[in-house]
Amino acid sequence: MSQRLTLASKVKLNSGHELPLLGFGVYQIPKEACPAICQKALEAGYRHIDSASLYRNQGQAASAISASGLPRGDVFFTSKVPFFKAPLGYASTHKLVDAALEQTQLTYLNLMLIHCPYGGPEGRKGAWRALVECVETGKVRSIGVSNYGVHHLDELEAYIKELEAERGPGGGGVLSVGQWELHPWLMRSEITEWCRKRGVAMEAYCSIVRGDRFGEPKLKALAAKHGKTEAQILLRWSLQMGFVPLVKTVTSSRVLENADLFDFELTEEEVADLATDEYSPCSWDPTVETLDK
Repeated sequence: MSQRLTLASKVKLNSGHELPLLGFGVYQIPKEACPAICQKALEAGYRHIDSASLYRNQGQAASAISASGLPRGDVFFTSKVPFFKAPLGYASTHKLVDAALEQTQLTYLNLMLIHCPYGGPEGRKGAWRALVECVETGKVRSIGVSNYGVHHLDELEAYIKELEAERGPGGGGVLSVGQWELHPWLMRSEITEWCRKRGVAMEAYCSIVRGDRFGEPKLKALAAKHGKTEAQILLRWSLQMGFVPLVKTVTSSRVLENADLFDFELTEEEVADLATDEYSPCSWDPTVETLDK
């Protein structure tokens, strides 16, 4: 590795802003548990909270920022445009960004993602245009997508060029981040290649595969060799792959365990050997949907 990673490490986004390399996700964390566990994460040194309108807890998650006493600028907060409540599109996206700001009581969102490509071409394009305008008005700092396939990404890239032709240089917006299920059993090589060519940061959810692969011989051997848990090996693998892993737990001890990734390093051979040719999602997979969906 060219430089030693720490819990404070960040990646520079295409937007010019910086994204902390380890994120704390709040999917399926009960509303009542969210403030305390997010505050615990911030106390442990996390500076990146990944939420979404769909999770129905983003207000509680964001409340931990003020409760922690940290300056707002020290914490990177993500939300996502949901695919339910309102059809994906221009007007609904503007409303949902405003709703996210109201629920979180934040003056801006560091990152807003289109949660998935469902909505058809016009819905996706309208949502993107709305997010571009939200960046221009200061409501959102960086924008991106989640669960897009390469065909969805190509469509977006072409639309950004259309918007620039219509609105002038920079008027199409800047794709900064993409979020996918990523792990050794779901490498998504075509998506990874697409993003790396364009400098798009890749966030990885389900990076420990929900524990489904614990006990696999290679993973178990690496954990024993490095004196780490299998979850820590998978998270370290994700970091060394250049991804931004998102960890989730409601257990205080695991908040600390999942951040204890920076006192060891996998060799290049170990990183390569853990990767597989499998295509085995443990969650949903909208990347495979056709453009009309």
